[in-house]
This record gives sequence, structure tokens and C-alpha cells, in this order.
Amino acid sequence: MVTVTAPSITAPQRQPATQATPCEAFFAAGDHHAELLDPPGTAYRTLWEAMRDAAGGGKGARPQLVTRTYAALGGTDLEVAAHVGDAVELLHGAFVMHDDVIDHDTTRRGRLNVSGQLARRARAAGASPGAATAFGDAAGILAGDLAIAGAITAVARTKAPQHVVAKLLELFEEAIRTTAAGELADVELSLGTVEPSLEDVLQMEERKTAVYSFVLPLQAAATLVDTERATSILPILDLLGRHLGLAFQLQDDVLGTFGDPAHTGKSNLTDLREGKHTPIIAHARTTGAWESVAPYHGAADLDEQGAAIARAALEACGSRAFVEALAFDHMAAARALARAASLPHDLVEWLGALPSRAARQSRAA
Repeated sequence: MVTVTAPSITAPQRQPATQATPCEAFFAAGDHHAELLDPPGTAYRTLWEAMRDAAGGGKGARPQLVTRTYAALGGTDLEVAAHVGDAVELLHGAFVMHDDVIDHDTTRRGRLNVSGQLARRARAAGASPGAATAFGDAAGILAGDLAIAGAITAVARTKAPQHVVAKLLELFEEAIRTTAAGELADVELSLGTVEPSLEDVLQMEERKTAVYSFVLPLQAAATLVDTERATSILPILDLLGRHLGLAFQLQDDVLGTFGDPAHTGKSNLTDLREGKHTPIIAHARTTGAWESVAPYHGAADLDEQGAAIARAALEACGSRAFVEALAFDHMAAARALARAASLPHDLVEWLGALPSRAARQSRAA
């Protein structure tokens, strides 16, 4: 067991910023560049306005994960920790923009996302529906690319020793590579060429979500602290983040099929309509209820009536309950690891509530 003594981290306060946050600096630079290139009302200017809108309204769980863990491990420069937390959030924004294109989603947080806003702009200009959709997709891809570049630039400008910045860049690079592998695996599983096992699906979700949303913030915080006792628990934080991430994603999967769009801000038809191989589906395939679900899984014209039939079958065969119990197990494992690292009680309790809170918010974040 690795012992880490740390001060209480109840409600750590961010120090007054002496410069713009990475997100603020990113959008300010983008606005300035767009102003130099194009007059108001042109596509590139509209792109930045849509990106800024898409980046607003989140609950900041990832930045909080950085700052709270940093304080728990003895870090004192909360402004630097907040800077890195903002970079993580900018990376999250990039993945969200790309993911919306991949999933053909045009809304997020109950309003049009980047792709949706630019597609609407194209339609208003007289483009055909197909051309407008293609334009919106291009905008979403480019916006995500710009945000990734902004996140990496922000990390490179972190006011920390050079060896710490180098390690942070390694962590971000690994998170980006792993997430790309997970995202591609997610799409591949939807091809219908294989019937993935539950293990296959969980591995995909760990790569796609857990590593950048949970492992990266935790390990970035420890790296910033830059003490022997903080860096010694990097392996524990890796496992802790993976369990937290899976607990979060499993709960998010439940919301993706059974959630109320009025509360989540996200369609509960997309996962079924796109034929997503979630753990709910992987479990259902092993039950006699699959014949009742299969006609609706991957049905491009799926409507609410068909989805209701599929949901009823998924509940009756125990798939929903199975996934909810699996999420609970991963959360219990995460709590045990946090205690093994001797993290403060208030941080452990905050971590324990994080997946369920983040899952509810993710459909609106």
C-alpha cells in the first residue's frame, strides 16, 4: 500500500487568474484570427462562435478532478492546476465535437451543436439538405481539430518545470492516441460484422472514455505536484481512473437508452438507432430477449414506438439491471483504490459520487 499524506481538499478555491484561462485564450486567439481572415457573418467566424457556444454550459467535472486531486496530494499552486484542468476540458470539447459527427448528432445540451449550427447556416443560405449536413460535419471535424491543437498548446505553456511539462505532454498524447483507438473500435463494433463480447465492449469504453476523462486528470494532477510520494501512486491513479471511467460510462449507457431527453438534453434513440454495441446490448445478446430487441437495434428509421418495445425487452431480461450493478462494482473498486492511496476522506467521497453525477451531466455536456 502506498501512503500519501495530504491536507483536506474540501472545496479547493482557484486562485485569482493573472492571465486568461486556456479556454479563454484559445477562443480569443481564434476570434482574432477569424477577424483577420473573414468579415463578420462568414463561415469561419460562425465556426468560432459555434465552438464557443458548444464549450459553454458544462459542469467542469474534469477540471475539478485535476484541482481536487492536486490539492489532496499537497499541491499549492491552484492556478497552475486549474490551467491544466482547463486544457483537459478543451480536449474533452474536441472529442465531443468529433463524436457528434461520428454519431450524426446535431444537438447537445438541448441545443444545436457545432455541426448543427453550421448545417443550419448552410440550409439558410440555400444549400440542399445533404450538402448542408456535409458542411456541418466538416465544421464539426475541423472544430475538434482546432480544439485538440489548443489543448496541446495550453499544456506546453503551463508554468511548471520543463520536465513536468514534458511529462504532461506525454500524458495528453497517450490519452489522445488511446481515445482515438477506442472511438474507432466503437464504430467498428457497429459494422455488424462481429458480435462483440461484453469484455470487448468494456475494453472499447475504457479506451474511448475512461483514459482521457479520468486517468488523464488524475495523473496530470500527481505529475504537477511533482513529489516522490505523488508520482509513486501514478499506477494506482491509472487503475482508479479506469474504474471511475467505466462506472461513468456504464451509467451513461443506461441514460443513452433509458434517459429522459428533457432532462439529459440528448436523444435516447441514438444508441439504438446507430446500432451501438453498449454493454446493455452485449448482455441482451446472451438472453432469450434478443429476438425482441434485434429488429430495433441498428434500425435507421427507429421511432419512439419501436424504441419503447426494445427498452421494455431490455428491462425484462435484466440487461439494464446487470449494467447498473456492473457500474456499482466498478465504483466500489474505485473507492477501494482511493483508500489504498490514502487519499483524504472528502476526496474519496467526492470521487464516489462523481460517476453518477457526471453521467447525468454528460448527456448535457
